[in-house]
Amino acid sequence: MSKTYRSGIGVMSGTSLDGLDLAWCSFEKKANGWEYRIEKACTIPYEPAFRERLANATIMSALDYAQLNVDLGTMIAENINEWIGQDKPDFIASHGHTVFHQPAQGLTTQIGSGAVIAARTSITTVCDFRTVDVALGGQGAPLVPIGDALLFGQYDACLNLGGFCNISFQDRDKRVAFDISPCNMALNRTVSLLGKPYDEDGKIARDGHAIPELLRQLNQLEYYNQSYPKSLGKEWFDQQFLPLLHDFEKNYSVADLLHTLVLHISEQIVRILPSTGKNVLATGGGAHNKFLIQKIQESWEGEIIVPDTLTVNFKEALVFAFLGMLRLLGEKNCLASVTGAKQDNCGGSVYFV
Repeated sequence: MSKTYRSGIGVMSGTSLDGLDLAWCSFEKKANGWEYRIEKACTIPYEPAFRERLANATIMSALDYAQLNVDLGTMIAENINEWIGQDKPDFIASHGHTVFHQPAQGLTTQIGSGAVIAARTSITTVCDFRTVDVALGGQGAPLVPIGDALLFGQYDACLNLGGFCNISFQDRDKRVAFDISPCNMALNRTVSLLGKPYDEDGKIARDGHAIPELLRQLNQLEYYNQSYPKSLGKEWFDQQFLPLLHDFEKNYSVADLLHTLVLHISEQIVRILPSTGKNVLATGGGAHNKFLIQKIQESWEGEIIVPDTLTVNFKEALVFAFLGMLRLLGEKNCLASVTGAKQDNCGGSVYFV
């Protein structure tokens, strides 16, 4: 392995719009596989006005959209510069913020200009991880599974509870992964009706009651019966999922809506957890939702393992740093068995400075 690329900052902006995750990570390849360490990490919350711009990116004019791409890149660069001080990692790997994701139409877009990040930090930057895979006929998602396989292979499956929840596991000789359902995107959006950014520990949801008809309608969404590879995007959430919630919001409390959403998410997760599995690693913001973890655990015989807070909050940023390093080393960082592409690939645009 080249000594040039040993440490990098993974940058992640998720669909839940919680903020910008930065994780400075180091990697070393040893005889028994890869070892990693998260040296330090932080989350930078979005200012309300900027969060609103990101939330409305799908309906912007082309000019405003292009400006947001530059502005997000500038924000990422400025925050990295302030965070790292005089120290410099070998590279930055930025996932960017997904705006459009329609692989069936051959497109996926993540904003946050890599050129701006590289120019303003003077650090080699990898970005645009998904488009090569989509061009090869794949879903362009999920990308984390190769990191799950190489960094977290001791678990029977890895469950990410982010804006969407997704799973990754080994099926005989290949890695399998796909999006399961909305998670924090639905929960955070619903609790925002009370003026709260999230439901801490799932306390509000726990106090609610199930809405059977809403649960039935959510569970009958066509996506859940599709075979993988498959992935979800904000467009699907806005067009298929959200209208069902709107139909019930006038007549039910936020607590009841949240309770029903937790039941829905947990039921969809349990449906696809490996029946022979003994342990599943759960990370992402939803892993802090104790009520959600409880409902999953109640219906599955294995053990749901919620690791240390650093891993819970920054596993995705860690893996994108890893994917960026693989890209710079010219090694595959995207698995066709996961995305359905014609072949494994080494995705990512690189900006050298």
